[in-house]
Amino acid sequence: MSKSTVGAVPDETPAAAPDDQDLGAAGSQLSTAPVETPPNMPMLGVIGWARWFWRQLTSMRVALLLLLLLALGAIPGSLIPQSGQDITKVADFEKNHPTLAPIYDKLGLFNVYGSVWFSAIYILLFISLIGCIVPRTWQFVGQLRGRPPGAPKRLTRLPAYTTWRTEAEPGQVREAALALLKKRRFRAHLAGDAVAAEKGYLREIGNLAFHIALIVMLVAFAWGQLFKSEGNKLLVEGNGFSNTLIAYDDFKSGNLFTADDLTPFSFSLNDFTGTYEISGPNKGTPRTYQAALTYSEGAYGKDRKTLVKVNHPLEIGDSKVYLTAHGYAPVITVKDGKGDVVFSDAVPLLPLDGNVTSTGVVKVLDGYKNAEGVREQLGISAFLLPTYTQGSETASTFPALLNPVLNLTPYYGDLGVDSGIPQSVYQLDKSHMKGFKDSKGQQLRENLKPGETMKLPNGAGSVTYEGTKEWANFQVTQQPGSGWALAGSVTAIFGLAASLFIQRRRVWVRAVKGDDGVTVVEMAGLGRSESAKVPEELGDLAGILYEQAPGAPDPDDDPVDSEAVPDPQVVPAEGPEK
Repeated sequence: MSKSTVGAVPDETPAAAPDDQDLGAAGSQLSTAPVETPPNMPMLGVIGWARWFWRQLTSMRVALLLLLLLALGAIPGSLIPQSGQDITKVADFEKNHPTLAPIYDKLGLFNVYGSVWFSAIYILLFISLIGCIVPRTWQFVGQLRGRPPGAPKRLTRLPAYTTWRTEAEPGQVREAALALLKKRRFRAHLAGDAVAAEKGYLREIGNLAFHIALIVMLVAFAWGQLFKSEGNKLLVEGNGFSNTLIAYDDFKSGNLFTADDLTPFSFSLNDFTGTYEISGPNKGTPRTYQAALTYSEGAYGKDRKTLVKVNHPLEIGDSKVYLTAHGYAPVITVKDGKGDVVFSDAVPLLPLDGNVTSTGVVKVLDGYKNAEGVREQLGISAFLLPTYTQGSETASTFPALLNPVLNLTPYYGDLGVDSGIPQSVYQLDKSHMKGFKDSKGQQLRENLKPGETMKLPNGAGSVTYEGTKEWANFQVTQQPGSGWALAGSVTAIFGLAASLFIQRRRVWVRAVKGDDGVTVVEMAGLGRSESAKVPEELGDLAGILYEQAPGAPDPDDDPVDSEAVPDPQVVPAEGPEK
């Protein structure tokens, strides 16, 4: 009866040089990972130290360490206010932490991503990855151009092994094995008296793709930080915007960004629409925020209409226009003591809560004269309730304009805008202002509905609430390299998955004539790491090949039992004793 055998542990120790060297050659180049060598003291001299430093920098151990340091270095950039993102928060931090702020400033923690130490880690990691990948890529290309190594002399020493006797000729067995392995997508060829095959090259491709993707992500991140731009613009319905530096309310950019890098376009806000839940537990929750725009590309582009929604920006060239905020702008008309209109415009107010209770200031800088004809400046504090309900004079009860009421508190005097000190358009400096008094000697304050007018005392003029427009805030971003960063991250995920779940393995099939003239078939498999997949796959291949080259009876078998021949079973062989 034909028999299946399992590789046994030989008596020799691994010091048996010929066989062990042969086994080592069989398992060589299953990975392109650099061979770890014991550290040696570098040669004296500049060249020796340079070589030693380069070997250390391009080692996988140092690359992982630099990657960890980069992740740790990004933590303070997330926890500590950054000057490139919000200079106001940085100023508040310095005011509230007078001891820590100077230390943080010297360490560059207020500008982590532009600091010297973060840039040094970043550049070293970049060089380390390139130094690791380039030689491994050339080595892998050489492996693809070569052929799997020939079979070891003693296949019984491999982790998975099986054998049987057959009456088929050795050449027929080898040809059948070669066809079978190629059908299973092995790279196979005849090497002497055996067929050598290898599979799982996608593992190393995934590994290299993962590391190359990391380099792409690093380059894309650096490129984006150097050439990025981000600006905000508040527009009232009917107003327009042109993509120039002076048109932004605030603007920040990367170190290498110039005004010539701005994408030429313009747009105007035709209408803003906001709808809200009118009942239930989510009453007042926004359902729709959308801005109807008319835009054009370049200086002579045709006008086009579009809708910009939250998380659905308008893309023009390399720029994206996001809708980020919304509020109300009451239209206010101010007349002086002679009845002349000195101010008439929509004044944007800032929302204070989810129901868009809003506050702001109307500043009349020029043209106003009081009843005596003396030039003065007016400052009017405005407080808008989009939905006014009796008994709720301090807050709106719904975000939509269901029953708008505008509370106005006027002042006259010097607004302080000529002092040279910048001030917010949403705040009123009352240090040089006086309040208008009503008939009872109290500060004048009135609630107005659309179309109503507040008379200023002593013939000083009037303030009319004409109606309410809506405003929208747009953020215009230009982030070059974001597409490359996305492609790099997706490639890194798939590359890492391939390197983790695909196993690179080799299979050898040897067929030779035995001493009694019967062909002896040996099959063995070797994987890069210990895995049950190699014995299972080898058993599957052995079963198929056994059907094409069935077992032959042993000389001492009973002829009656010779027809019942079981399929060969593959069991992992024990490794050499150590």
